[in-house]
Amino acid sequence: MACCMEIQVLVLQAAWAPVGGQVRYSVPEEAKAGTVVGRLAQDLGLEAGEAEARRLRLVSQGRRASVEVSGASGALVVSSRLDREELCGKSAPCALRLEVLVERPLRVFHVELEITDINDNAPLFPVKEETFTIAELSLPGSRFPLEGASDADVGANAQLSYTLSPTEHFRLDLQKSNERNIVPDLVLTKALDRETLPVHHLVLTASDGGRPSLTGTMELVISVLDANDNAPAFNQSVYKVQLPENAVEGSLVALLNATDPDEGINSEVTYTATNFIPRSGSDVIAVNPKTGEIRLTGSLDFEEVSIYDFHIEARDKGTPPLSGHCSVELEVLDVNDNAPEVWVTSLSVPVPEDASVGTVVALLSVSDRDSGANGRVRCAVWPAAPFGLVSTFAGSYSLVLREALDRERVSEYEVEVRAEDGGSPSLRGRRGVRVPVSDVNDNAPAFAQAVYTVLARENNAAGAELARLWARDPDEADNGRVRYSVWEGGVGGVASAGGGWRPASSYVSVDAESGRLWALQPLDYEEVQVLQFEVRAVDAGEPPLCGNATVQLFVVDENDNAPALLPAGSGGPGPGVSGEAASGALWAEVGSWSYSQRQSRSLCVADGAGKSDLMVFSPNFPPPPGPVAKETQPEPPALLDTPQNPDQLFYTVDIIHRIGVLISI
Repeated sequence: MACCMEIQVLVLQAAWAPVGGQVRYSVPEEAKAGTVVGRLAQDLGLEAGEAEARRLRLVSQGRRASVEVSGASGALVVSSRLDREELCGKSAPCALRLEVLVERPLRVFHVELEITDINDNAPLFPVKEETFTIAELSLPGSRFPLEGASDADVGANAQLSYTLSPTEHFRLDLQKSNERNIVPDLVLTKALDRETLPVHHLVLTASDGGRPSLTGTMELVISVLDANDNAPAFNQSVYKVQLPENAVEGSLVALLNATDPDEGINSEVTYTATNFIPRSGSDVIAVNPKTGEIRLTGSLDFEEVSIYDFHIEARDKGTPPLSGHCSVELEVLDVNDNAPEVWVTSLSVPVPEDASVGTVVALLSVSDRDSGANGRVRCAVWPAAPFGLVSTFAGSYSLVLREALDRERVSEYEVEVRAEDGGSPSLRGRRGVRVPVSDVNDNAPAFAQAVYTVLARENNAAGAELARLWARDPDEADNGRVRYSVWEGGVGGVASAGGGWRPASSYVSVDAESGRLWALQPLDYEEVQVLQFEVRAVDAGEPPLCGNATVQLFVVDENDNAPALLPAGSGGPGPGVSGEAASGALWAEVGSWSYSQRQSRSLCVADGAGKSDLMVFSPNFPPPPGPVAKETQPEPPALLDTPQNPDQLFYTVDIIHRIGVLISI
């Protein structure tokens, strides 16, 4: 059936819009593998070499396309055999709708490939030989329908003409049974004589309209019989019937009645259905041979076959039997019996939480096999935020970002694309899409307090834990992993007793992983009373983000220094000591005070014999009897709430409280 012809590639149209484009090509069927259909990359506006770099490719939709994109050149070429009849049957034009994707950035283009017909199928009769009988009393002009041929091609290649081998008794008359089919009728032109020629052998030839034309033949074997001279006749030659595609098996299609004016056995009629177009009609339609009732024996499907054409023959039981014929056209009406189908053709996940509005997350294809309003589909996405649908072409949609994402609020979305057709009642289809959100470092570590107040007794052990600090970072993985350090860049340190400046990091350190604040050396109240510094928390993101907190460390005094006598003439009495008391006395200062309490202790030695014990008393109370109370055990460091006004802290704490100690000379 194949014929040689020049293969021409015709670019019908190449145009696209910002949200999607369409390119149309045509190629004849049976084109050889490797045949260039069109310069796809160039028609899409891609530069040389860009097709391979941006991964120009076809998207499969479950149907063999028989074409592919050449990676190097970006041309659309034939990859396997193109058979228009296999792809589209009798539908014309035969167009394949392809989706083409390019990346960086992701874009979709639509290509319509028309497969043009070539004359590669010869007409084909249903049988090689048709045998029938004609009564010799048949009058000239009697007509006998013949089984017509069929041609799988379309257009002019499927337009059939018929010729009959030379005979003086018959001729052909071509009748249009409907707008699509031509049926040959055998017409008797001269009375038959069984005794002269009991059997006629003729050849019926069907030729199509292709160039060159192809032909098919069928042999006609006509037996001439005597007797019965009246054939059954229908009241009309064509019956047109409509049935919905959801009609159940056994539904009545039509009730036919053929009458025969003969009497007795010659008027008894039997019915037979023949010449189905398409031939699959014999599987779903049957006629009762006695009553002429035509009923469904199978299911109808508008999407498969929309019209059935067939003949009904009414044959009597005379000798010879005579027959009458009529044609039936059954039109199948569409009902909404196919729900929309949603397919995800491309998915780009996870989506970073800083993705811009309008980012394409997925490409979807929506289809409904029904026709008319039943096949018109409306699509929506649920929930309505933060994603939306954008129609890029008939049946094609993009799932795009409508609102900004925040992984710390929602880390994953379950999106459902819903499709509803326009039928009554409408049918729905849906497709779920899981869209995870990937983290970016958009949250800095944050401490619970801007200022932390810590109390620690002096003479603590080196390595003693002073406090634990913690900063929260809601990001995940490295973006949320926090490390701590004493920040030398902040205001932190103290003037040492020797007159120099010592940084805070020489007194304390913080564990990088846990945030544990610990002492590097024992603290000495007489050297340092208040230590203020900053602790920095830095995450491991790229770029890293950080947060700071101020720590105010107050050293609590312990009674770890004995009174010391000053040399004579080194200083006068302090405030609050009378002139009389100052005469002939030596003044000394003792500092042993807590920031949390105000205590005053004076040591006094009276005139007379020396005392082995010193008496401890408070200036506000009489001296207590008995021995001096022992010092209580130091309490562990405490983390205090910071006052609303940090300056108040320094007003409420006496850095050095002086008291006078009078020692008798």
